[in-house]
Amino acid sequence: MATSLLLGLIGAGIQASRAPALHEGEADEQGLHCIYKLIDLEQLKLGTDALSDLLIAAERMGFAGLNITHPCKQAVIPLLTELSSDARAIGAVNTVLLRDGRRIGNNTDWYGFAESFREGLPDVPLGHVVQLGAGGAGSAVAYAAAKLGVQRLTIFDIDTSRARSLADQICTQFGAGRAVAGSDIEAAMQSADGLINTTPIGMVGHPGIPIAPTLLRSSLWVTDVIYFPLETELLRTARDQGCRVLDGGGMAVHQAVEAFRLFTGIPADSARMRRHFIAMGPPG
Repeated sequence: MATSLLLGLIGAGIQASRAPALHEGEADEQGLHCIYKLIDLEQLKLGTDALSDLLIAAERMGFAGLNITHPCKQAVIPLLTELSSDARAIGAVNTVLLRDGRRIGNNTDWYGFAESFREGLPDVPLGHVVQLGAGGAGSAVAYAAAKLGVQRLTIFDIDTSRARSLADQICTQFGAGRAVAGSDIEAAMQSADGLINTTPIGMVGHPGIPIAPTLLRSSLWVTDVIYFPLETELLRTARDQGCRVLDGGGMAVHQAVEAFRLFTGIPADSARMRRHFIAMGPPG
């Protein structure tokens, strides 16, 4: 096993990412030397059409693997040689292993969400859940929600065809009726047990709240995949309404825990990585 490794993150607007510190810090604790580079499409003034060249460059420079984030989680798939069963089922990739000319796509987002949810909201009702967003993160979270036992997931997205496609995918994998594309947010929220936000609305650079505050009520639980900032306007408003809330920090840590294992072959210490994450202070 290599005692040093070069890793990176490809995405847009990623300068505030905690991935470098999390991976380099855990590697140091494990006796490994890790350099983790940010490959920011925004700073490089590149689009997703540059992904092919970036993957070739990473291979030539000896990268052991790459994390992939918005807006590349689905665009990267045609450029890979293999997909894990989870990545294939989800249709999105956030971790790529580079091994002897092979590009192996994985998805640790769903695992990160599921582990965080089990820890943070272990006893909430899962009969009907509303999910906002059907992109790369939304696909992983919907998959995780079904695995967690959500009986009916109503998915909303600004692209209604994308919401329908994700709902159909979940029904195919987990059974008829497990998911549906939403058309009436007010009606869906009236019967919902919980709300999941997987859109970028609320993160730094995308301020705001993805749903009318009047649709929130104290009996709802609310979770957000955003971790920059940890307390989004959605979570702050929901907490003020008396809702149980879960921020995106746990998902960020647990997806990194699983990615670290894939990159290195060594199990990461999730509690230590969580402490490291918290010690970095409020991200926004």
